[in-house]
Amino acid sequence: MLAHGYRRFLPTKDHVFILDYVGTLFFLKNALVSSTLGQIQWKRACRYVVLCRGAKDFASDPRSDTVYRKYLYVLATREPPAVVGTTGSRPCDCVEVYLQSSGQRVFKMTFHHSMSFKQIVLVGQETQRALLLLTEEGKIYSLVVNETQLDQPRSYTVQLALRKVSRCLPHLRVTCMASNQSSTLYITDQGGVYFEVHTPGVYRDLFGTLQAFDPLDQQMPLALSLPAKVLFCALGYNHLGLVDEFGRIFMQGNNRYGQLGTGDKMDRGEPTQVHYLQRPIALWCGLNHSLVLSQNSDFSKELLGCGCGAGGRLPGWPKGSASFVKLHIKVPSCACSLCSTRECLYMLSSHDIEQCPAYRDLPASRVSGSPEPSQGVEAPQDPGETAQACEEYLSLIHSCPTLQDRMAKMKEIVGWMPLMAAQRDFFWEALDMLQRAAGGSGPGPSNPES
Repeated sequence: MLAHGYRRFLPTKDHVFILDYVGTLFFLKNALVSSTLGQIQWKRACRYVVLCRGAKDFASDPRSDTVYRKYLYVLATREPPAVVGTTGSRPCDCVEVYLQSSGQRVFKMTFHHSMSFKQIVLVGQETQRALLLLTEEGKIYSLVVNETQLDQPRSYTVQLALRKVSRCLPHLRVTCMASNQSSTLYITDQGGVYFEVHTPGVYRDLFGTLQAFDPLDQQMPLALSLPAKVLFCALGYNHLGLVDEFGRIFMQGNNRYGQLGTGDKMDRGEPTQVHYLQRPIALWCGLNHSLVLSQNSDFSKELLGCGCGAGGRLPGWPKGSASFVKLHIKVPSCACSLCSTRECLYMLSSHDIEQCPAYRDLPASRVSGSPEPSQGVEAPQDPGETAQACEEYLSLIHSCPTLQDRMAKMKEIVGWMPLMAAQRDFFWEALDMLQRAAGGSGPGPSNPES
């Protein structure tokens, strides 16, 4: 009842933190409990407290496994303590570190009043945890702390340094950041995308080669080539997703589990468009899987997913899928963002008339006879190209040795084709019925509502 709209949230091992639009950070205690069977169950939070006020942003360990999220880093603005005989001092930004299990503050660092930040992300290992701070002017600063020593009471000074992306490219104005343990992604006000990759393994997964990787210069920003302005992104451990100003979704990186949604399991070393999806509300790259929150023409919302389905990551598709498929869960009408960890899938429902991305229509010269943008359907290609693609699809189906293999291949092809969501659901359900009648088992559940 005290919240003023929900801006963002973050789940940890047992609790959930929620930030509202006036800077109040709420701590929902014991929101998750483990049953006697070892399965994670959701229940209403036992109680909530106000962790702090004046918060701008917050971050924790960026890995998908919440067991690593021991500390919560909060970027906030604080009034300096009053000093007798002096006039009012300017408020200063600071980073406060809280123990996520109890909400106890264990560390605080304060910056000069001339430094004003708007976003914080974490990258690196616990002993070399790098805090990246984005200023209001679009510059990136960083500092390094040893997270394993934060609970030891002591005072010391850390060096705040300008990140290489802001030193080498001073004309760039970064608007937002995303990070995982081994890489960082920056989006500029012009829609450009720049990458830092800090380990050779992740670099190879993302780009398919180590040709340009320099282990001695891990902060070197790498530009990603895209045909249009990027609005927002999602970053997993070894794959990523980008959404441009026309609502097109591009995926890149490791595709071992089909987490890129391209209909196959081939890695992509550069951004590759997922043609059958458009104009998402939110995008999430998780633990070997990806999620898309979309809105249908009747304004109802649905959640699509691809990749690894183990551990309930893709409800209704335990075997996973190399194409984005509709997940069998009910999506709230005001759902606006999502998050997925190793254990759970979360959706935040909060209405904000300015929150949905304002996508542009593709220029007329690039589309022909396109449907209404709200349908979320890719514009039809040239009839000759469409006919050729269908012939190739038939050839793929014909090459499968058994009836079950042919039906499975047809399901993949349905995911590739530029169909409306209801049409894809119809074909998938129909193929499931045929497989069950033939004695096979489809990836979808026998009961769509389960």
